[in-house]
Amino acid sequence: MHDEEDLNCNIVYPPVPSSPTLDTDDEGYYENEFAKVFKKHKQPVIILLGWAGCQDKYLAKYSAIYEEKCCITLRYAAPVKCLFWQRDKLPHIGKRLIKVIKDKNLDEHPIFFHVFSNGGAFLYQHVSLAMQKDYTPLKVKGVIFDSAPGERRLTTLFKAISTIIGGHPLMNIPMSFLITIFLSILWLLEVIAHALGREYPVQTNPYSLAEESYSWPQLFLYSNADTLIPSSDVEKFACQRAKRGVWVQLVLFTNSPHVKHYAFYRDIYANTVLDFILECLMFSNTENQETKQTTEPSLSKRVVLPNQIKVQEVKILMIE
Repeated sequence: MHDEEDLNCNIVYPPVPSSPTLDTDDEGYYENEFAKVFKKHKQPVIILLGWAGCQDKYLAKYSAIYEEKCCITLRYAAPVKCLFWQRDKLPHIGKRLIKVIKDKNLDEHPIFFHVFSNGGAFLYQHVSLAMQKDYTPLKVKGVIFDSAPGERRLTTLFKAISTIIGGHPLMNIPMSFLITIFLSILWLLEVIAHALGREYPVQTNPYSLAEESYSWPQLFLYSNADTLIPSSDVEKFACQRAKRGVWVQLVLFTNSPHVKHYAFYRDIYANTVLDFILECLMFSNTENQETKQTTEPSLSKRVVLPNQIKVQEVKILMIE
């Protein structure tokens, strides 16, 4: 069985534009700028890592944003069992994803990760760890976090499990409660091991990505109406990354639910992620990103209001 089949991931190779267009509207702008980038860097590869319980048909709606601009996309969502109770399989999945990327020669292209919720962030964490442990760094230019990452909480865990299980409350609630208790025990064992100075076999907290050694740019898409991942969690994490010298952008979508920002703000969402990719490709240098530590943290925040007309820019100069 092939690696990509074993992982059940999907790779799409859109054709490269032959020449820049001369259009002046938004669509033409992106075609023109991406065509310039292709001549210098090859097609960007966008790796989309889905949330827990995510179906590929939903992830495909996001990958279409990039495929329309001729970017190569790879879609994958880790099995729910691996995210919750068979977590020892995640390091292996991280290594297999890197192997698929290298086998398909995607490692020769600039790479971006677009991760969704804690499930996607959790998997990205193990891809990052696999790169560090095996000394196989990819040409990563940036990471986009959608509704992530968030602190581990029993209430959040219960809501996530309940959403995944679905069905009638009489069956859902007891089952969700039992699974939450079981997973909370695993969390406790990890905390105890950490307190004793022992290395826990498998990383189970995506929030620890705040200490990730790589320092490529990061974009955070989140909402003040998210009931699973509070906006304060995302902002706290982003500030920690900025303190480590990472170029950070925050985009706060008001009133959109968890991982539903694209559905509520379609055009703004698409333009935001495309602008981020273009900016990283045109003005960043991979070698410098991995070693550079700035003396002043760089973090900017943009608030997108419900009417999609007024957009407020806030520059955060001081980070506590």
